[in-house]
Parts: sequence; structure tokens; C-alpha cells
Amino acid sequence: MALVLAFGVVLLVSVSLSGVAARTILSTALLFLLAGALIGQGGFGLVTIAPYDPLVTALADIALFTVLFTDGQRASLPALREGWRLSGRALGLGMPLTMVGIAVPAHFLVGMDWPTAFLLGAILSPTDPVFAAAIVGRADVPLRLRRLLNVESGLNDGLALPFVLIFLATAAHTSSNLATVGIELVLGLALGIAIPALITLAWRLKVLTAEPRLQALGPLAIAVMLYAACHLTHANPYLAAFAAGSTLATLDRLAAEHFEPLGDLLSEITKFAALLVFGALITPDRLSHLTLGGWILAVLAIVLVRPAAMLLSLLRTPLTRRERSAAAWFGPKGFASVVYGLLALQSGIPDSELVFDLVAVTIALSIVLHSSTDVPVAKALRFEPPDNLPTGRPDRADDRQNNDRSNE
Repeated sequence: MALVLAFGVVLLVSVSLSGVAARTILSTALLFLLAGALIGQGGFGLVTIAPYDPLVTALADIALFTVLFTDGQRASLPALREGWRLSGRALGLGMPLTMVGIAVPAHFLVGMDWPTAFLLGAILSPTDPVFAAAIVGRADVPLRLRRLLNVESGLNDGLALPFVLIFLATAAHTSSNLATVGIELVLGLALGIAIPALITLAWRLKVLTAEPRLQALGPLAIAVMLYAACHLTHANPYLAAFAAGSTLATLDRLAAEHFEPLGDLLSEITKFAALLVFGALITPDRLSHLTLGGWILAVLAIVLVRPAAMLLSLLRTPLTRRERSAAAWFGPKGFASVVYGLLALQSGIPDSELVFDLVAVTIALSIVLHSSTDVPVAKALRFEPPDNLPTGRPDRADDRQNNDRSNE
């Protein structure tokens, strides 16, 4: 119950300070990460959570699925067609360059063998723009930039998985089962398209009508069914989640619009819960084992490798210089890397602990840097954060009305 109480307290503080966070470098994601570190074994020791705890894997898995399902609804088929050139460059060129760019210093700075170094590169190649909400979530930011970051993060989680499994098997000197991985990816894509497609077509029947206040629960039911179906069939849930969101937005835009407020809140809640638990795993004892080369690698992965890979992949595109710079910088490491890092930890390969420690440090550093720089970058793009957020106090017009009523 200590973990539940801590989540409630931090959630209340974060909501109360969210208006300030929207205008400054204060980050609600960072608050949950720090709170987790404080209540964990590296802080006050209020909760005991190990990387092998099923709670860690389950929360990261659910959070990533929820975020991808919600993000997919912002990438309908027409939107994907319009932005496929930019997102194709990011996925087809930027992602492999990032993987190689992390693997090379991992080999020479940390001393990993090449299969393990490329495993680390594959784990840290996916991105998660949920920490860049001031960019991705703002309607006044150029649509092509938001779409690029959204589609890139939605697809690279699933695309990174085959490389993770291949290098994991190579590092463990076992068979990588490429056929099995391919089947899981194809099955995930198929389920992600088929389930929402069949349901949205059924909704067109006159007999099936939803009460307005319950309409948002229809897409939620699709997500729950899809999540269960993926785990029962071993289909890739992350590719399925993004495909399902995109399919729903394509075939039933009204349902997607009704679900959007609820989906955004669910994404925030699962994300914050996962961050709180993840923060509890980051202890001084774990960090103390990293060498100087490991710390340098974590910094390079964020401030050099990702920006350089994206800038190269976006050369000679319609994006402006500022848009390319923003896209290059916002490559935060998120829940896919957490899940894949746990896979490596539980695999038993020789450097499994080192791989997880490097992943944990890089993600933590990414959360600190990216979630606290989204507002400054939004300002650099000449889009100001909201300044008319409610304060919880009645305005003067309300005060006058109340006074008039009391005098009557």
C-alpha cells in the first residue's frame, strides 16, 4: 500500500503543479521518477521492488500499449500517406544509424562484445515522444513535425523488437528464431487491423447504437480485447496497438474523437505509474557500478547519436532548420526500452546486468533532459505554452455575481 499511497500523493502534487509545468521546465514525468527514487531502496526504503518483479514488466508493458494505442489514433491512414516520406526516412535511415551509433561506443568505451553492443543499440533505438508533450500534443506546432515524431515512435517500438531478439540470441549463442519473430510481428499487425475494423463495421448497423456518455468506452473495449488477444496468441502487442489506433481513426473518426480525452488520461496514468516503479529501481548501488565509459555512453546516446542520426536522415526534406533540430533532439527513450531492457536482464547473458544498468541510466537521463526542455524548444519554435490555465479560484466576474446574489 505504500506504493499506492505514494502514487496518489505524487499524482495530486503533479496535477496541482501541471499549470506551472506547462509554462516552465518543471516536468510531471520527472516528479514521478524522482518520487520513485526517493521511496525505493536507494532512498527511504519504503518499497522494495526488484527488476525481476512481475509488477515492473506488467506496468511497462501496459503503459507502452496504452500510449501506442492512443498515439495511433492521431495517425490515420490519410495522415500516414501524407507524412510517409519523413517518417520513412526516420525509420529506415535514422533508426539504423542510431543503433550503430550506440553500438560502436558501447564496444570501445564499455568493453562489450559486438553482439551485446548491438543489443544495447537495438534496445535504445526506439523513441517515445510522450515526454515531449509540449511539441507533440500542441495543435499550433507544425503538423508535419508532430506527425513525424508520432509515427516514428509508434512504429519503431515494434520494428526494434526483431533486432533485440536477434542480438539477444547471438549474445547468448542460441538460435534467434527469425521465423517466429516475423510471425509475431505479422500477427500483431493483422490483429491490430482486423479487430477494430470488424467492430467499427459492426457499429454501422442501426441496431448497434451507443449512449453518448458511454461512447468513449467502445474504443477502450477494443484496446482491452486486443491486449488480451495479443498475449494469448503471442502476437506483437506494440505494433498491434499502434495499428489498431490508426485503423480506428481511419474507419470511425467519431469514435476516436470521443475516446481521445479518456485515452489521453489513461496514457498519463499508466505512464506515471510505470515511471514511479521505474524510479524505484534506480539506486545508488546500481549506479555506482557504472564506469566513466558507461556514463559517457549514456550522454552520447542522447546528445549526439540520436540528433546526428536524425539530422542526416532528414537532409533535403521540406522541414525547416528549426523543425529538423526539434525532431533530432526529441528522441526520448521510453517504455519500449524498459521492456526490452528487462528482456535482456532476464535472459541470463554474461553482461545482462550491465546492459540493464546502461538502459536504466540512459532512460533516466533522457527523461530529465527531454521532459524539461520541451517548453523551451516550443518557445524556440515560436509557439508559446498556454497561459490561460485555470487556477482553481473564481474570477472577478464570478465574485461580482456572488456578491450581487448575497445582497439580494
